[in-house]
Amino acid sequence: MTVFTVSPVVLEIPGRPVDLQLKVSAPTEGSGLPIILLSHGQGYSNHLSSLNGYAPLANHWAEEGFVVLQPTHLSSRTLNLPADTPGAPMFWKERAQDMSHLLDRLDEIEKAVPQLQGRLDRTKVAVAGHSMGGHTASLLLGMKTEGVSLKDDRIRAGVLLGATGRGDGLTEFVRENYSFMVTSDFSDMTTPALVVAGDKDASEHLTVNGPEWHTDPFHLAPAPKDLLILEGGDHGLGGVSGYDVAETTDESPERVAAVQRLTTAYLRGQLLGTADWQQEALVGVGFGVHSRP
Repeated sequence: MTVFTVSPVVLEIPGRPVDLQLKVSAPTEGSGLPIILLSHGQGYSNHLSSLNGYAPLANHWAEEGFVVLQPTHLSSRTLNLPADTPGAPMFWKERAQDMSHLLDRLDEIEKAVPQLQGRLDRTKVAVAGHSMGGHTASLLLGMKTEGVSLKDDRIRAGVLLGATGRGDGLTEFVRENYSFMVTSDFSDMTTPALVVAGDKDASEHLTVNGPEWHTDPFHLAPAPKDLLILEGGDHGLGGVSGYDVAETTDESPERVAAVQRLTTAYLRGQLLGTADWQQEALVGVGFGVHSRP
């Protein structure tokens, strides 16, 4: 399916240090289109952590009939906000609030992108995020941090890619610099979600719990939850953050293709009821599937 992108769409948010900018990717045809909110991570590159990243996912999902909305969060290296900006450096609350702002302002987004007008199904919304974006997505699905709930009930499903896990077992650096991660509580994360993790993703700069740490949202949150383990996958999950990026330590077009295919099937099943992602998982090798209905 042919797609188009519009970037940046700019929304003024009162009290936000800078305007909220986003990229819109969508199919050129069709109506009743479901929405995916895509939250970027915090990698080493300047522009992957912004609306310009994650093209392998955004492009594919748009080709498959979804409208993808990608904001640049305040934590992005492209903004380089002063260290004393409230919420710095990770802006964990503001990241989740960005996504709710997008849903609040869909009328403005449609006005800025006339090709979208009247084509969105606002009842069919999912959130997806990689790494720190997975933390953001978890918050919107019901995870609490520091006792704060930022759950958005308009979101019907989530995809957590290399997402953050439990608070115990974090490295001393994380405890000192990102203390909000210590209090992650998945007990109220009731929205359906697919957790995607690499079996080689130890993330030793974050945790001593090994690759299993990234599966915590599956094990610690209430059902329904699904888990996809990518064999040989490191934190880049084959290269989901961008095409041919140097920080991907496990580059694999085949692994990325599996993520594309299976996340698409999962989201179609959750939002449209037209696909069984576990049946899709039977077509291929190199991953393991688990489910808690």
